Amino acid sequence: MQASPVNDPLEILTNKGNRQPTFVSPIWNPIAGAIAGFGIALFVNWGFRKPAFSGIQNHIAFTAIGAGLGAFIDKQRDAYLAKRDAVLRHYVELHPDDFPKTDRKKYGEVLESWVPVR
Repeated sequence: MQASPVNDPLEILTNKGNRQPTFVSPIWNPIAGAIAGFGIALFVNWGFRKPAFSGIQNHIAFTAIGAGLGAFIDKQRDAYLAKRDAVLRHYVELHPDDFPKTDRKKYGEVLESWVPVR
């Protein structure tokens, strides 16, 4: 039996370039914001009992504002997550005794054997 690789807590919090974002990841929030902005423009027209696509400039403006807001929220979220990871990484570096390196286990080693009762 081969030795299992060691599970290091600091390695979990470090991106060494092996986790690449998907194609949709950087554009998901701006697209979702643009769709929401367009939907808001439709909803405003519905609320004022106008035809759905009247005032197309409002649709364009709400769509652009929604896309910008989605990009802003995405950037703020990335900054928050980077700061959180840095704080966690620093804490783990200061308290290595609380986070020992452990051997990885498979589910078969952790779970008890199960016998169905029929």
